[in-house]
Amino acid sequence: MSNYKTTVITDLDNTLFDWVELWLNCFSAMLDEIVRISGVPKEVLIPEIAAVHQKHGTSEYSMLIEELPSLENVLNGRPAVDVFASAVQAYRDQRRKYLVLYPGVAETLQELKARGTRIIGYTESMAFYSNYRVKRLGLDGVFDFIFCPADHVLPEGVSVDDLRYYPAEHYSLQNTVQHFTPKGSKKPDTKVLEAIVTDLGLTKSECIYVGDSLMKDIAMAADCGIENAWAKYGQAHSRKEYRLLQDVTHWTPEEVAREQRIQARVDVHPDHTLEVGFSELLDIFVFRKF
Repeated sequence: MSNYKTTVITDLDNTLFDWVELWLNCFSAMLDEIVRISGVPKEVLIPEIAAVHQKHGTSEYSMLIEELPSLENVLNGRPAVDVFASAVQAYRDQRRKYLVLYPGVAETLQELKARGTRIIGYTESMAFYSNYRVKRLGLDGVFDFIFCPADHVLPEGVSVDDLRYYPAEHYSLQNTVQHFTPKGSKKPDTKVLEAIVTDLGLTKSECIYVGDSLMKDIAMAADCGIENAWAKYGQAHSRKEYRLLQDVTHWTPEEVAREQRIQARVDVHPDHTLEVGFSELLDIFVFRKF
């Protein structure tokens, strides 16, 4: 292992910001308002929501309301953004409130940037949502590259322009180069990480990979032969309220079984542990120009 690093490859969700808290507050606010407007109870909506999420492979599906069977009569052919305008607004209000970087992240990334260290993001969140967060958090251009899945397929007859309120450039990264990961690729498979190293001409010994999941991020980096740092501070929450995320998850039974197999590994041990925050990286390594 080398104390000198020229490249940081980092996960985003729950490593740079609290995705779980963000999702819970946004989704809960929207769901409560949907129930109020429609009169359809949560107990009916939740399994329908889970089915839509699993169909599209994401728990952040932008056309969710339109595809819930119990809301068809309420919509009666009208646009969901009109009928459920206050639900959409409730989601956005919470997003503005809770989409914030963990303490010390911005300063650490800026310091790495000032030293000329290459910064690469690798996330399993789809492009539309990842791009919004990167731009909103002021990280467009701080990252040199972002690797993420392409967006989900829209329903027949719906175009991207139908969902946009602003010009196309508002939704795309202007200063960070974006690459799409192969469809179906999932951590801790090492193929994407190996491709990042190869395609960008990186030297593994000069890379550090940072992530919050021991069994996905850290296991993947270790299997790939890249030194790693476990963002322990970003561990998934255990509050009972987080059951909602499990209830409407996009994971299919097959994916749940895969997750259980991954969690059964006992050979995953991080090279370094970030107990308090992302900024601890600066105490462990000497970062220099790529």
